[in-house]
Amino acid sequence: MAVVRALRRLGGDLRSARLKRRLPMRVVAERAGISRATLQRVERGDAGVGAGVYASVLHALGLLGDLDVVADPLRDEVGQARSDAATPRRARLPREGSS
Repeated sequence: MAVVRALRRLGGDLRSARLKRRLPMRVVAERAGISRATLQRVERGDAGVGAGVYASVLHALGLLGDLDVVADPLRDEVGQARSDAATPRRARLPREGSS
């Protein structure tokens, strides 16, 4: 699955960043407000760990920078291509039985 691969890569990248900074797990875990065991799960790319925890680890390593633009509507080429004059406030599926 693409998500599993992406999280494993992210976890490995976070581990690499921690080691390049010569930071022990204990220090990064404290800065992120998590346990060492949770940091180990993050560095393995565990999909069961919440996105907020990944963000906390990124922040602890000084890498949070571009997270706020990951889903920026202005960078969403597919969304821009499909955009009408106005973006709807909600997206709803058609009711069953209606054509």
